[in-house]
Amino acid sequence: MEEHTVDVAIIGAGTTGLAAAGAAQEYDVSIAMIEGGQYGTTCARVGCMPSKLLIAAAEAAEAIRKAPAFGVEAEALRIDGRAVMHRVQSERDRFVSFHNLESIERDFPTVPEFRGHAQFVDDQTLQVGDDTMIKADRIIIATGSHPSYPRAWGEAVGELLLTTDSVFELEDLPESIAAFGGGAIGLEMAQALYRLGVRMRLFGKGGSVGALTDPRVRDYAANAFSEEFSFFPDGDVRNVSRDGDEVVITFIDDSGAEQTERFQYMFAATGRRPNVVNLGLENTSLPLDNCGIPVFDRCTMQIGDSRVFIAGDTDNYLPLLHEGVDEGRIAGTNAARYPDVRAQPRGARMSIVFCDPQIAMAGMTLREIETAGIPHAIGELNFEGQGRSRVMLKNKGLLHVYGEKGTGRFLGAEMIGPAAEHIGHLLSWALQAGLTVQQMVDSPFYHPVVEEGLRTALTQLCHKLRIGPVPANDRPGA
Repeated sequence: MEEHTVDVAIIGAGTTGLAAAGAAQEYDVSIAMIEGGQYGTTCARVGCMPSKLLIAAAEAAEAIRKAPAFGVEAEALRIDGRAVMHRVQSERDRFVSFHNLESIERDFPTVPEFRGHAQFVDDQTLQVGDDTMIKADRIIIATGSHPSYPRAWGEAVGELLLTTDSVFELEDLPESIAAFGGGAIGLEMAQALYRLGVRMRLFGKGGSVGALTDPRVRDYAANAFSEEFSFFPDGDVRNVSRDGDEVVITFIDDSGAEQTERFQYMFAATGRRPNVVNLGLENTSLPLDNCGIPVFDRCTMQIGDSRVFIAGDTDNYLPLLHEGVDEGRIAGTNAARYPDVRAQPRGARMSIVFCDPQIAMAGMTLREIETAGIPHAIGELNFEGQGRSRVMLKNKGLLHVYGEKGTGRFLGAEMIGPAAEHIGHLLSWALQAGLTVQQMVDSPFYHPVVEEGLRTALTQLCHKLRIGPVPANDRPGA
């Protein structure tokens, strides 16, 4: 058995692990990186980038469909599924190539890389593969996550069940897919595939649309997507089976009638599960929650009062790339400085779904505000009449912004609409800067831009919070 001793061992060489290594190497400590899976981050291989490549192709097709509405006549739309998937894969591979062994050795020339699955022997000892033992004074767990779905589905349809780990490997666009999951991945993939000519049905659960909690915004979103493609936010699926090379789905349609349809594939977008099962955590004294996830402090990333830290998708808190990078840096810094562990501020929360219209959320959700009992008001904008949105024929959406009564403090927002990815950033930056709703209204807004709709919603919120000047038509005698 080959033995090594280091100050900091990092399990996982993905986005979070690399961020942790980058932060730790700023200090005078020895570091080891351990990778048991494929090189290339989840985002580059099976997440953010290949899905956005597919969405970009779908947007190009949709632009051609909508061209006549602008008085522009386009030739008949033809989609080459093989060409679409070839570009998705070739560009995906380019992004993955930025995170291979050679790039890690270039960026971390003094950090040894160990290949193999890591398991805890005790709180400070890791066995890697069959022949390597690493004694580490501090350890960072950054092992990522994997697609999660009911075991019965896999047993029922076998290789006809696709996840994000396999769907981007298809050589051609499928003829039909039954997709499950009304979250970000399900919405993005279902709409993109539908716009690329795939016969599609999307089954959600419990009425969820993305992560929206505001009932009016959620209902607007559900209606908007259901008008375009077959989307059942609270799908009543009675049976999933396989007949030869087809997936057979029996479900209840909108009229209450039972329907049975056949599809080429089934796509599971039902969440991801942290990669902790085979880490040997049972051999440690680390505190675990009911799901077997280590209990940690999100401002230090320290597990209990141990010498072990956790970051990224593995901690199951906010499985988003930018959060994983922040957590990796915090974990890397604190592991390197241990025992001088310090809390570091976290950025304002933000999430974006790249469907059309886009979904964005910033700060507290309406559900969180109501659960906390915070007295609040809501400002609203319906994008159907918003100037720039109508110019672009993107005038579909609803924005709600939330403010605290008595202080005028901006609390958060939920929205579906055009330019949501940009508006979401504006709102999260304003929140992190501690701006009041009035200060946000007083900020510059160019004309004509979609963001002018944000000012409309914020101005209405100011009025409801009874701060700022009284609109002229509300003055006595007006």
